[in-house]
Amino acid sequence: MQPYRNLDGHSGVTAFELGTDWIRVWFVNGEDYQYSAASAGTEHVRNMQVLAEAGEGLASYISKFVHDDYERGA
Repeated sequence: MQPYRNLDGHSGVTAFELGTDWIRVWFVNGEDYQYSAASAGTEHVRNMQVLAEAGEGLASYISKFVHDDYERGA
């Protein structure tokens, strides 16, 4: 698990973990969700991985594109 840098200071994301075709995201409420290529699509997973490593835009992306497309959650 890596801390999310939260460059804009307003993110609901606190940490993330990356796999080959998945991303697991921890939120400020303590819940975590895993998004995989099978559940959210390869393109979305890749986009989320890039945003996670950049430290900006991940929570907004999740809300807009993949909110309920998680493989497993809290």
